[in-house]
Amino acid sequence: MNTHEQIKELLVEFALQELSEQQSSEVKAHLAECRQCRSELKKLEAVLECADSMSELSADEQVYQSAKESLLEAVANEEDKEQTPRHTIRLDLIWRTIMKNRITKLAAAAVIIIAILAGLPLINNGGSGIALAQVLEKVQQTRAYMYTMEMKITGKLMPGVETTILATHSDDYGVKWYWDSTDPNTGKTMTQQIYLLPEKKMAITIIPEKKQYIRTPFDDELLARMKKQNNDPREMIKQIMKCEYTELGRSVIDGVEVQGFRTTDPAFIGAIGGDSTSIEFTLWVDVENWLPFRSETDLKSGEQMQMTSATYDYRWNVPVQASDFDPVIPEDFKPFPTDGVKMPGMSEADAVEGLRLFAEMTGKYPKTLNMLELAQEFAALKDNQYLKDQLLKLKEEMSQTTEMSEDEIRDALMKKSMETVRPLQSIGFFYMTLVPDKKEAVYYGESVGPDDADMVLLKWKVSDDHYRVIFGDLTAEDLTADQWNELER
Repeated sequence: MNTHEQIKELLVEFALQELSEQQSSEVKAHLAECRQCRSELKKLEAVLECADSMSELSADEQVYQSAKESLLEAVANEEDKEQTPRHTIRLDLIWRTIMKNRITKLAAAAVIIIAILAGLPLINNGGSGIALAQVLEKVQQTRAYMYTMEMKITGKLMPGVETTILATHSDDYGVKWYWDSTDPNTGKTMTQQIYLLPEKKMAITIIPEKKQYIRTPFDDELLARMKKQNNDPREMIKQIMKCEYTELGRSVIDGVEVQGFRTTDPAFIGAIGGDSTSIEFTLWVDVENWLPFRSETDLKSGEQMQMTSATYDYRWNVPVQASDFDPVIPEDFKPFPTDGVKMPGMSEADAVEGLRLFAEMTGKYPKTLNMLELAQEFAALKDNQYLKDQLLKLKEEMSQTTEMSEDEIRDALMKKSMETVRPLQSIGFFYMTLVPDKKEAVYYGESVGPDDADMVLLKWKVSDDHYRVIFGDLTAEDLTADQWNELER
């Protein structure tokens, strides 16, 4: 028969309905007699109810807010006492909740959403097209434009939120998005204002309903790519031209005569990857002015993720000014606990840092580097001792600072947790820079581990006679083609 302490260790799994029938029966029998465990279970159920209620938020906000609520509820374990001492903050419950199924799935999904919305170049095939070249020439003459996008993402990694985005792009000032995300189950809508500001090297998210804001710094490389690629129709057309595509001929949409171009080339989403991945992307062009009129995307990756989107109501050469891209944050709005946490980097050094962290946490390297499968491996990192040790160390340091309140400690712990795992996301981001540039990247994570110092973990082509290689001990070298052929032997 399980002891009281053993039952307490099972409460998280019990609340998530992940125990066997026999274990559930034992927990239920214990709960009937133990007031303390009933109280603790009530707190955990409140956490999960809070996570469910977050489905109207965007993926990254769901992660942050759900995790924060988890912290608040975990601290409330000793509610019956007159005052909760700082040392009673339950790091085990915090991390077991953060790293459990639904919250971690949202974290993994956030990486994918960033990649998709950033429009990072995902194509590595060649091709050309006279008609599309004409469209590209027309689009390149514009300096600012607007469009509306409707998007829905479902699957194991996503809660099924439907999003409408009104976007304004300016070559001179940046990008501005107005998001409305609606939970189809409740009908609730969450509005966000997102600004990508190249001059400030910063993305700023304002959440009016929550009276909060988040500032997210970018490094130079990621910022340059995002500035260039953010659903920019110029890049979209270049991508289609590099793929195998079909001309659909002419049709009429909303009274406008259009010509269609469609690609189902798997190379379009090669860096995202996943199980049974397929893509169908269609671009409709107004035949009167040869500018994009509408685009449609249908992306599927097995049961992991399905995305459908439509971009329409393009307006070209719209008048804009610098003040249009100046975020206005009301004085009573407060920074979210993760305000200031940087976006994952995408350089070789960032990827090596992420691989080193993954190895330190798990004793091995990820099996693959494509986004979806990497996200699944990240989701499997539950009850990880490394993460709990990092929080425990920080908590002990802050607990010795009498000036810090409980709320300040909890917010600092939340920020630290996100900063700790940020390098893991850089692994996939770096890989996404190799695939579209025809770098012929090959990864050997399934057979090479941290102890295989002299074995090749990742290699990619820099030029016809130049390769870059990362070894199992995460050192890197430049090799000629002859040196690589010799190494292969």
